Order: sequence, then structure tokens, then C-alpha cells
Amino acid sequence: MKRILLIFACVLLALVAWAFPYVDELRDQGLTVETAYGYFFGGPDHPFNPNDAVPQLDYSKESSWASLPVIEDEADLIPAGEEGIDQLNSNVDVFFVHPTGYLKGHYWTDPLETESATKENTQWMMANQASAFNGCCSIYAPHYRQASIYSYFGTDELREEVHAFVYQDVKKSFEYFIDNLSNGRPFILASHSQGTHHSIRLLAEEIDGTDLYSRMVGAYIIGGAISKDSMNEMSDMFICDSPAQLGCLVHWDTYNVTYLNKEMPIYKNNICVNPITWKNDGALSDLADAKGAVYASGEFALDFIGDDGPKGETFGPLEVPLKQYVQAQCKNGLLFASDQTGTRFQAFGGSSGNYHGLDFALFYMDIRENAKLKVNTYLDNISP
Repeated sequence: MKRILLIFACVLLALVAWAFPYVDELRDQGLTVETAYGYFFGGPDHPFNPNDAVPQLDYSKESSWASLPVIEDEADLIPAGEEGIDQLNSNVDVFFVHPTGYLKGHYWTDPLETESATKENTQWMMANQASAFNGCCSIYAPHYRQASIYSYFGTDELREEVHAFVYQDVKKSFEYFIDNLSNGRPFILASHSQGTHHSIRLLAEEIDGTDLYSRMVGAYIIGGAISKDSMNEMSDMFICDSPAQLGCLVHWDTYNVTYLNKEMPIYKNNICVNPITWKNDGALSDLADAKGAVYASGEFALDFIGDDGPKGETFGPLEVPLKQYVQAQCKNGLLFASDQTGTRFQAFGGSSGNYHGLDFALFYMDIRENAKLKVNTYLDNISP
């Protein structure tokens, strides 16, 4: 019996040692000890098999989209005091690929249940991320068989296999958007986190070096630690270095400024464009230049254990932007932003200093105004 207990203790210590690098990330998302246990031990108990996934969506159906100009959805929400455009008569579109909202460990990919916490999480993303672009553009955001959060905690081979499968949905929806919905209009590619991991591949394989590149106003592929090496195989794409620059890419991964001098070499080669100055240098932005942070509407369901039943979450109007609220600075591949300890933003930026959940919120109005600037610049350039 003692031997069995000793073996169990050794196994447990090994698992704790494996999990330790992720503890800060778990705390960063506001997870409890009980939820953290489910995070590490509640993943799928079977290998990934594409045949286990639900069928690919039919993107000719409105129900296959989280946001479309022809339907009322959460991406239509506007901050108090701001104005949106008539999305049915817009000159420019946004194709938005949402981040991970499927946090359950039952399957490796989202089973796409019509009533679920996962779907409500997607609505949260539309309300608080995709909506940043409704001041300039019509928004198209597909549902897709997104990878479970647990795919990020397996082997590299597993993650690549799952994400390669999921990418086919993103590619298919983009092809449908281009062939049937965009009518030749210019477009912006936008994304966050898992959506960014798929969007960088979409840029490389479907846009860069093709006729579509001339129609692309710009790419806001935010969050998710994108290396500069990802640009090596692209012939047209480049990293933005001024606010009105067209045909380029912006990316950042936000951290608490109190971690500015902490060594984090894993991020050193990442792309970082400051979303206040829109430059990729290391200058600290002026507080006066910050266009405005926006508090989130509704709650994101951080539930890793149990079923995926809906929480009944609703999403109301966005609040008045907090102007001149934050400063930011790129350093060693990360964007360091003002400390949010003790603020309402802290729920998405906890003790680890990782503000991944605030990549949009702290710079919501900066993104919104910059997208309008780029669109107007593009349209002015093509006008006779």
C-alpha cells in the first residue's frame, strides 16, 4: 500500500511540475483551484479523430454566421455616444475570425450546439470585439468548429492536427464570403487569439501574393503571439508602422506594465504594433492620444467543468468609452499597458500580468478610429 501511495505521489508531483508554467495563465483568467483541476484533468479522454467532429457548416445559411449585415446581432452594438454605419450599404467589409469560446473537454472541436455557453461566448466576442469595426464596415463573422481550449495543452503534434482540421472551416467560410457576399468590395481581416492563429495562415495562403491583396485594406490579427518569422514566406504583407498605412498587418499581445522589465524570451521575436501610436517602435504612447477603453458587455463563461448548457447571458449597449485611459509601449515582442489592478478590467487581467483578455477592451476606440482612418484612406486612393 505504501508503495502504491508513493507512486501516486510521484505521479502527482510530476503533473504539478508539468502544470506549473500555466498556473499564472489560469489565475489570469480568474480560475479557482477547483476549476484549475478541471482545466488540466478534464480534457478529452480520446485521441483526435476528424470523423468524430460534427459536419462542416453550410455557409450559404445565415445560421452558420455569428454576424452578418442582414441580421441583428451582437456585433451591431455601439459604445454610448458613438455612431455606426448602415451595414447594408457599406463600401468595405470586415471578415472577423473569433477566438476560443469552447472551453469544455468533451470533444477536441466545438460540437456547434445551437443553445450553449459556447455560443454565448461567441456572442460576447461579437459584442466586445467584432463590434469595434461597425463604425467603418459591414461585419461578417463565421461560426466554425473551433478547437477546444484543451488543444493548446496537448503535444505540438496534437495541436497542429486539430488546428489544421479547424482551419478548413475558416478557409471555407472565407471563400464563401469572397465568392458570394463581398461583391468585390475591399475588406479588412480581423481576429483574436485562436482566430489569429487561423488568420495568419489565411493571409499567407489565400491573400498574400494574390489579386485579393489589392482589396485588403489591412489586417488586425490581434493576440495569440505571432512571430515575425510568420512573415518570411509572404511577398506582399508587411508590418504596419504608421496609422494610415494600407495593406499591412497589426498585432500585439498585451501585458501589465509592471512586467515591463521581466525577462520573457519566448515572446522576443513576436510582432508588436502599438495600438495607440500604430508604430512598431518601442516608444511609450502619450496618455492624451488614447482614444478610449470600453468595458465589456455581458459575462464570458469561464466554465471548464460540466455540461455546455446556456447561461442565459444577454448583451446590452456598450458603455461610454474611457478616453485618455491607458498608455502602452512595445518591448521585446509584447505590448505593456497601464496596470489595471483594482479596476473593472481586472477580471480579464489578473495576477500573472497577462492581459490577453484585454487586447481589444483597452484599445477598443483606438481600433475603431484607426479602422475608419484606413478605410477612408483606401477609398480616397481608389476614387477617380
